[in-house]
Amino acid sequence: MIFHRRIQANIEKYLFKGDVVVLYGARQVGKTVLSQTILKKYVGTSKYINCELEQNQRALETTNSEKLKAFLGNYKLIVLDEAQKVANIGKVLKILHDTFPEIQIIATGSSSFDLANGVSEPLTGRAKTFELFPLSVEEIKDSFDLFKVEAVLENLLRFGSYPKIFGKSEEEMKLDLDDLVSKYLYKDILEFEKIKKSKLIFNMCQLLALQVGSEVSYEELAVKLGINRLTVMKYLDVLEQSYVIFRLNSFSRNLRDEVSTSVKVYFWDLGVRNCLIQSYNPLNLRDDVGKLWENFCIIERRKRNKNNLRMANSYFWRTYYQREIDYIEEADGLLKGFEFKWGNCGKPRIPKLWLETYKNASFEVVNRENYLEFVG
Repeated sequence: MIFHRRIQANIEKYLFKGDVVVLYGARQVGKTVLSQTILKKYVGTSKYINCELEQNQRALETTNSEKLKAFLGNYKLIVLDEAQKVANIGKVLKILHDTFPEIQIIATGSSSFDLANGVSEPLTGRAKTFELFPLSVEEIKDSFDLFKVEAVLENLLRFGSYPKIFGKSEEEMKLDLDDLVSKYLYKDILEFEKIKKSKLIFNMCQLLALQVGSEVSYEELAVKLGINRLTVMKYLDVLEQSYVIFRLNSFSRNLRDEVSTSVKVYFWDLGVRNCLIQSYNPLNLRDDVGKLWENFCIIERRKRNKNNLRMANSYFWRTYYQREIDYIEEADGLLKGFEFKWGNCGKPRIPKLWLETYKNASFEVVNRENYLEFVG
């Protein structure tokens, strides 16, 4: 099934406005399908180029504008899929942008930092960037309805929401996730920075999967993995820029006892997280459902913000006296605090210190009754 992706309208809004469009995202999130969907609106004047094919790489690895134009032809819209496979892609895109302004280029990349390192400097002031993630609750609701979202909620927490996985049988989802995680860890990630220790990356991912929702210590990871702190941070950067994880920093502005240097780590897809620890049990048999719910709510909120081009900073908040809030969002001059509760825990405790310290702040509990308002 082909899903309508929320980011499509924003991409189309910036076509033929004089900028290269760059679309980042992990493998299998639907970048190829999305770009080809856009191309279908320009039948006869558009071209799709798979940059993973060696012959296309060779044809594009030149700074000769005449050779580039001869290869691209007289098309007005061209997709360079997996563009990071082309050597010096940034220079190539700059030449195409400056020499042939009538051509609209959409360049996609599986891993942001590999493509970004190749395009950031050459394309300064010449590119609009977008990100595509696994299916969001909004997109599932667009393709089905609210009842479908409710019906698949448990599966979203167990198996995630990659398009090729969504809606399949449990056995198929497990097999596809095993395949997907193997490609994450042993194909894309290991290519970058010439990382050779696949077992080390896998072990780090497992440790992070077990610490979802908890503060992560770089020093503790270093000891458990037998490496130094700088290597830990380097590998976390690789995982983050490959859209496997993201880090949430602690929020600190006014209070002396606010924790200011801690981080939490979350996974962009819970199916990937659960696959790493081979834990697909139903929610009523799990002891980590609270962590899953917290991770789910945060990623869905971040997808919603990014899909709708809504700018917001996100954090968690904790003091040394154990007052804490799961998620803080800063946008439009306001601070919003959110606590995530899967079960019925009775009347929530309102963090008075938070509200007293930050006069422009609010607080809300997100549970199964109101989560669609938070993520949709």
